[in-house]
Amino acid sequence: MKIIILGAGQVGGTLAEHLADEQNEIVVVDTDTETLRSLQDRLDIGTVTGEASHPNTLYKAGAEDADMLIAVTNSDEINMMACQVAHSLFNTPTKISRIRSPNYLAHQEQLFTPDNIPVDVIIGPEQLVTQSIRQLIANPGALQVMDFADGKVQLVAVRAYYGGPIVGQELRAIRQHMPKVDTRVAAIFRQDRPIIPQGDTVVEADDEVFFIAAKGNIRAVMSELRKVDKPYKRVMIAGGGNIGATLALSLENEYQVKVIEKSYDRCRVLSERLKHSLVLLGSASEPALLGQENIESTDVFCALTNNDESNIMMSMLAKRMGAKKVITLIANPAYADLVGGEIDIAISPQQITIGSLLTHVRRGDISNVHSLRRGAAEAIEVIAHGDAYSSKVVGRRLDEIALSDGVTIGAIVRGDEVLIAHSHIVVETDDHVILFLTDRSKISAVEQLFAVGFGFFS
Repeated sequence: MKIIILGAGQVGGTLAEHLADEQNEIVVVDTDTETLRSLQDRLDIGTVTGEASHPNTLYKAGAEDADMLIAVTNSDEINMMACQVAHSLFNTPTKISRIRSPNYLAHQEQLFTPDNIPVDVIIGPEQLVTQSIRQLIANPGALQVMDFADGKVQLVAVRAYYGGPIVGQELRAIRQHMPKVDTRVAAIFRQDRPIIPQGDTVVEADDEVFFIAAKGNIRAVMSELRKVDKPYKRVMIAGGGNIGATLALSLENEYQVKVIEKSYDRCRVLSERLKHSLVLLGSASEPALLGQENIESTDVFCALTNNDESNIMMSMLAKRMGAKKVITLIANPAYADLVGGEIDIAISPQQITIGSLLTHVRRGDISNVHSLRRGAAEAIEVIAHGDAYSSKVVGRRLDEIALSDGVTIGAIVRGDEVLIAHSHIVVETDDHVILFLTDRSKISAVEQLFAVGFGFFS
């Protein structure tokens, strides 16, 4: 597939790295020659220096025969115009655009149509990050929560703690502890090394355990691995930008929410938008303000400004002053690797955005892609098509499917029914199959496995 990526920032560069590894023809466009040169030194890709929305730039990038254009520059307007030019002059089949402004997103159904602004897929990072943080707040103790099949099934990462009922025991003990709850451990990361779990695998304290279960069973399974945190009530948000405001708006009817914002004008805007949240003028890096607002009784402190260093320092301060859990927005991947135990969860907007982008780029009928552990692993939801003659998976038991090393099937969703993966289950046409890949390089093998042969006609 020939793909043009507009914008060589952290999202564009990381996306190019993902896609170049998967035998795609990639061209990256940016105005920064040095950034492009650095990418080209590391990756087998083409680059073009120029303005992303200019017709001559897109022509140099090969838009005439491109299969897809992904616009992820820092400007919504440039992204939209580039899609318009690609549509009008080059008839590019698929156009994906990152749109950040809530003003555009509020009218996306009217604006983004073939007759108006021809964007096929809109990626809204702020909305995606907000959804991710909301899931973490709704599932106390989780490190990551991923929805599949419209939320019917979830993949959850937790840290196994000393004293958990099955810590120090084999995984098969889960069924003995919870005979009425079906779940499967998809992967275990121990000291950053992946372990493909078997029935006799022993869970150790501090293991990062990824398990899959029907949404209604998530809390019960978590209780087997760790002491389950009490439901959160009090949330403090540092930063009243798009992400902080959207998160507060989505939480304020269920939680006690405080938003700390240092801009007086922005505080006025927030106080008008938010009906039940308390908006405070000040900086969350001021110990006096945190103490005055009872940080020690705060269940979750979310540092969501657009400055990584500020987010990290505010989170460490809040944790030391008694906040029970801190969630920190960190854009720079180097910082995410450095932060220690005082930050409970580091949120990467780039990885969340890339997971959403990959959903639309992968070959095959893929409904969801979630990037895990800062891009080292992936979880995907793929729809099985064909029949026993044209498909390598349909009509076969799970223990008959030739999965690559590092790939496990966690669950199958068939209509409204959630089937946790067991060896006797037979895959049927239109099943939503959820797979976990500890090795992202195996994605092409998964795509080939689910490809339909010539015997199938849709």
